[in-house]
Amino acid sequence: MTASTFVSAENAVRPVFNRVVLKLSGESLQGPLGSGIHAETVARIAAELKEVSDLGIQMAIMVGGGNIFRGTRQKSLAIDRATADYMGMLATVINGLALQDALEKQGAHTRLLSAIEMHQVAEPFIRRRATRHIEKGRIVIFAAGTGNPYFSTDTAAALRAMEIKAQVILKATRVDGIYDADPEKVQGANRFDRISYIDVLQRGLAVMDSTAISLCMENKMPIIIFDLNQPGNIKRVVLGEKVGSLVTAG
Repeated sequence: MTASTFVSAENAVRPVFNRVVLKLSGESLQGPLGSGIHAETVARIAAELKEVSDLGIQMAIMVGGGNIFRGTRQKSLAIDRATADYMGMLATVINGLALQDALEKQGAHTRLLSAIEMHQVAEPFIRRRATRHIEKGRIVIFAAGTGNPYFSTDTAAALRAMEIKAQVILKATRVDGIYDADPEKVQGANRFDRISYIDVLQRGLAVMDSTAISLCMENKMPIIIFDLNQPGNIKRVVLGEKVGSLVTAG
């Protein structure tokens, strides 16, 4: 089946995807805290991921670092953009370690792969090695983005999804889909069940950055945007329930 295949909950017997990349923002790990890592939130996410993995789904996770440090927000510190981006990449490694620990406490087998080599804490990202880990049923956590400044973890998620031949990118957010305006600020904002890549770009919608959207468009990689704060949503998405918004060719 393809990413456009949505089925009703009562008919969802088996997953509609075999291999997925989940994009987790750093903010999703901070829970009710203003920053940092909230242990209970990470444990809840890990439990959901383990349940999804137990369905036989091959899963990779791209984790952000905005709960600790985000390079594009540090203008007041007068840090060079490239330096700030590298600092943000290191923050994603911290989050990756926290998520790895929480997953292993759930009994999951994991591997943390970093785009910046640091052999004491993570394996270096090698495409074939990452694919092999996933084929063996291990949950792979990608950290340090692409390893290059000026690229977001959204773009890194799109790139890794192409490299490991994932079927879909699942972008976990704090809203239940894509809207024509920020639903947290604009009352009556309209929600899209389905939207094309080109419409996302032309409307300037804050789904993923334009580089990530363009990469997905060129490679026909579907994206599903969904609310991570609703318990069980990750499982619902992979079972094909109509959750969130789908970004596809048309």
